[in-house]
Amino acid sequence: MVGGSGQLGTEIRRVWTGWEIVAPAHAQLDLENADALATALDRCTPDALINCAAFHNVDACERQPDRAFAVNAVAVDRAARLCRDRGVVFATISTDYVFDGRTTRPYTEDDVPKPISAYGVSKYAGELLVDRLGSRALVVRTCGVYGLRPSATKGYTFVDRIVAQARAGETIRVVGDVTASPTFAGHLAEALRLLLEAGATGLYHAVNPGPVTWYDFACEILRQAGIEHPIEPIASGQWKAEAARPAYSALENRRLRELGIELPGWREGIAAYLGLRTSLGEVVS
Repeated sequence: MVGGSGQLGTEIRRVWTGWEIVAPAHAQLDLENADALATALDRCTPDALINCAAFHNVDACERQPDRAFAVNAVAVDRAARLCRDRGVVFATISTDYVFDGRTTRPYTEDDVPKPISAYGVSKYAGELLVDRLGSRALVVRTCGVYGLRPSATKGYTFVDRIVAQARAGETIRVVGDVTASPTFAGHLAEALRLLLEAGATGLYHAVNPGPVTWYDFACEILRQAGIEHPIEPIASGQWKAEAARPAYSALENRRLRELGIELPGWREGIAAYLGLRTSLGEVVS
C-alpha cells in the first residue's frame, strides 16, 4: 500500500483482518519514485497495490498545478503500468471533485466528469490514464473522507473540529449550500476490501450514502455527540477559497449495489466514527 499512513490507509490496516498488509512510510516508498516502487513490487510480490497517496490540498493544487498532475496523474499512471506488467491488481482512490456540481441528484459512475479545479482535473486525468491501460485496475471515487488520523492537509477532521469548537464554546459557521456525501474511512476501507475480494475492476463510487449539506452534517455530529451548541449556516461565497468547488457533489453507489455491497448511511458513518473513538478511549477534542 502506498500512502498507508493517511486516513484511509490507517483504516485499511485496522479493518482488513486476515490480509497481510505492507504499508511502508512515505520516506521509504514515495508514489513518485517509480524505481523504488518497482523494487518494492518485485520484493513483496503482492496480489494488489492500493494507492492512497495524493496531492489533495485543493487550494495548493490551484497554485501548483504541475505538482498536482505529477502526483495525481503521472505517478498514478506509472504505478498502474508497473502493476499491469507484473500481473498485480492496482486500486487507486479518486474524488467527487471530478464533477462540476451543477446537478440536483447524486452523481453515478455514468455521469460525465467536468472538473472545475486543478485538483479535480488532475484526479480525472489519473482516472483516464489508468482506464486506458485496460488492465486489472480499480478506481474508487469517494467524498469528504474522515477517519482516526487527522487530515495531513488540515491537521484535523471535520468531525473533530466541530466537536472541539462546540466544547470550547466557539462560534461555529458551516456552509449550508454545499451538498456532499461525507464518508467514514472505516466504511470506505471495508468497501474497498469487498471490491477486491469480488475481483471487481473499473470505476466505482463508494460513500456513506444520502446527500447532506455540510451544515446539516455538522448539526448531526453535535446531536450524536450529545452537545447542545448553535451552528450558523453560511453561504459558500462567504468562505474564501482559491479553488472553485462543486456546490453539489454527492455520489451514488450504483455499481456497488449491483455487486450486493451496501454502505451504511452518513448518519451511521458519524456514529461509527464516534463509537470507534470511544472504544479506543479517545476523546474528540
